[in-house]
Amino acid sequence: MADYHDDLRLAHVLADAADAATMDRFRALDLKVETKPDMTPVSEADRAAEELIRGQLQRARPRDAILGEEYGAEGTGPRRWVIDPIDGTKNYVRGVPVWATLIALMEAGEGGFQPVVGVVSAPALGRRWWAAKGLGAYTGRSLSSATRLHVSKVAELSDASFAYSSLSGWEEQGRLDGFLDLTRACWRTRGYGDFWPYMMVAEGSVDICAEPELSLWDMAATAVVVQEAGGTFTGLDGAPGPHSGNAAASNGLLHDELLGYLNQRY
Repeated sequence: MADYHDDLRLAHVLADAADAATMDRFRALDLKVETKPDMTPVSEADRAAEELIRGQLQRARPRDAILGEEYGAEGTGPRRWVIDPIDGTKNYVRGVPVWATLIALMEAGEGGFQPVVGVVSAPALGRRWWAAKGLGAYTGRSLSSATRLHVSKVAELSDASFAYSSLSGWEEQGRLDGFLDLTRACWRTRGYGDFWPYMMVAEGSVDICAEPELSLWDMAATAVVVQEAGGTFTGLDGAPGPHSGNAAASNGLLHDELLGYLNQRY
């Protein structure tokens, strides 16, 4: 099995640099925000953080390809870093602390590229989560000060906590009825949104979560963290990994039921 310790250490260095840049502009009164063609916001902090990460990767891993939300794809080869400089930009620009920098390394293999390293850093929450293939998933302040993550053992949907981002996407896809039926079947539902539900699944505080529309950079880092914590991460179509354009994550025990509800009337 490949050794990803050096790549994981580099991902933490990248996250440290991004955290410093994003926190410096968080809640800044003169923060510049624009609207992209897809009508989503982008701030100067998004662009600055991605530029910073790209610059360090070009020096430290010049042969690796890079895919980022703000500046697209660069390079080719069997290794590709995938970056979301600020996941939760709408929160960021409104001063809500639920946002994170997502950094993943993907490697070519059977079935295409798969995430092998992931770091999710949420500095405004004072939290960071990470994982590498075969090494497990962790949370803590640093590689040397960390707690290993494990998904929950909740086996009944009536005992499960379900986290989601919003209702509108499910309605647009014609999945709202199944989504609402799922919320009624669960013990508890909360709309935490963005990266956070996946990290809660990984640490066992939430049992299932799902989103109807996502990009690869939204999922690559969170997928490997969930999987290394013992959970299951697929698309709504059940295909493993972060390639379906949407996501469903669980402790594994509830995954078939989760997918069943979200596809029941679709």
